[in-house]
Amino acid sequence: AIKENGKMREKTLTMDTLNPQVKAVEYAVRGPIVTKAGDIERGLQQGQKHPFTEVIKANIGDSHAMGQKPITFLRQVVALCSFPELLNSPSFPEDAKQRARRILQGCGGQSLGSYSASQGVDCIRQDVAVYIEQRDKGVPADWDNIYLTTGASDGIVSILKMLVSGQGRSRSGVMIPIPQYPLYSAAISELEAVQINYYLDEDNCWALDINELHRAYQAAKEHCHPRVICIINPGNPTGQVQSRKCIEEVLHFAYEENLFVMSDEVYQDNVYSPDLQFHSFKKVLYEMGPEYFNTVELASFHSTSKGYSGECGFRGGYMEVLNLDLEVKAQLVKLLSVRLCPPVSGQAAMDVIVNPPLPHEPSYLQFHKEKSAVLGALAEKAQMTEQTLNTVPGIKCNPVQGAMYAFPRIFIPPRAVEEAKSLGMSPDMMYCLRLLEETGICLVPGSGFGQREGTYHFRMTILPTTEKLKVLLEKLRDFHIKFLKEYASLEEPKR
Repeated sequence: AIKENGKMREKTLTMDTLNPQVKAVEYAVRGPIVTKAGDIERGLQQGQKHPFTEVIKANIGDSHAMGQKPITFLRQVVALCSFPELLNSPSFPEDAKQRARRILQGCGGQSLGSYSASQGVDCIRQDVAVYIEQRDKGVPADWDNIYLTTGASDGIVSILKMLVSGQGRSRSGVMIPIPQYPLYSAAISELEAVQINYYLDEDNCWALDINELHRAYQAAKEHCHPRVICIINPGNPTGQVQSRKCIEEVLHFAYEENLFVMSDEVYQDNVYSPDLQFHSFKKVLYEMGPEYFNTVELASFHSTSKGYSGECGFRGGYMEVLNLDLEVKAQLVKLLSVRLCPPVSGQAAMDVIVNPPLPHEPSYLQFHKEKSAVLGALAEKAQMTEQTLNTVPGIKCNPVQGAMYAFPRIFIPPRAVEEAKSLGMSPDMMYCLRLLEETGICLVPGSGFGQREGTYHFRMTILPTTEKLKVLLEKLRDFHIKFLKEYASLEEPKR
């Protein structure tokens, strides 16, 4: 725009005046590859020619987008809450109506359209506490420690916000697993905290190694004040399920070093290896005895987005926060109250997940059938993905024990590594871009999650339907072999 005196009017907000912390944020699962996939998809719709007919998006854990059907009971309850006139309809089962009435009773004006308390609707928080107590075989849960959140992400960011302070060498350090889910690195950038990487042990099925925690902690103490350790269990992007012994070691370490523990447990229903089970950090902490259970500060997170319901769009979640200083707790409630409250429809969806139909109720059989079908199919696809990838020369995939992803290691020939560097991109980014352009498969490069220097990976979800996943794995295998040939044939034969 030209002003009257003929001068150009500058924009107030430019890349130079932008908050530098925003520039530092990266979020790979919706990064440049995904943008490119969107362009290709639009091109296909407009009749552009590509060597494939559709883009298969295996970049993000979005179950419904990949064709998973909603759990009937959950949608019935949320529908009844949204449109209470349906409570008179004979086509809804009595147990769904009973849940909806209870939730509506807890809402201002008995409407989902009213704000709830900042911590969430009371009766839903009570249901969450009962659920946790049952899940943890009787470990007590106090609903006053439960906060409903906008997906798990919002809770994680709120807790990190509380923990970041200090300047220079006293700045808060946050220990995160590498590979990690990029929400963590993004939030750490945005809050100007210090990221402390601890590496998971790929050769040992991505287990968490306590010596590595000590190494990372000691190294970080030189330049920051480590105050918090984040754990993702079951793992994202790595799909491992932590052993009870390992969790105990982490909690002991946190107790000794005075660290706040953040336990991201959104995949707690997604465990596929028959000989493994999910142990919550809270239950293990309780079993370590009162001196631990009454002192270690622990926030654990859960969500409607994963598990067997896959209800990402509702943005429902909760966190349970233990042993928070009472004055600090008031500050947390204040911080949450600035956003008024999480979406109340998402709170209602969360309620159904923690309070599903019981064996004597009319909806139980259908609910149980749907839940088992989803988890059964995921377990099959987890196995199929791991087995198929391990038949490909130059790809090595650990067992997908839980969550919704495989994070295989890929061999990238030196010539390809050099080419990528000359293009100014990471080798696994070049690999994933080529894969997308040649096959229509959209994956996320390992560099978006972090990986040991000199190793390359990609993350793919196991969410496509079994048929689509078969096609994806076959195309991936052919592409990888072709990629190896192309770059290996350029090399001198090894003597």
